[in-house]
Amino acid sequence: MPNSDREPDPGVPPRGDRRRVVVVPAGPVLVEGPVEILLADGTTVVSDRFMVAICACHRSRRFPLCDTSHRRRRS
Repeated sequence: MPNSDREPDPGVPPRGDRRRVVVVPAGPVLVEGPVEILLADGTTVVSDRFMVAICACHRSRRFPLCDTSHRRRRS
């Protein structure tokens, strides 16, 4: 049984405090903001926007944020 006297983990949102995440086919992952994104190398990206587009194709020059590089270029 967990110890109820422990401080809550700051990396885990409280129960009932859910964020909406929308996966766009062939596009970004949309997350209701504000968000703090912890990358594999330990760096953190912060966005205070109400909706944040996270790159899913890894083509973005602003990775992990989407810059619409996933869209086809028209000639």
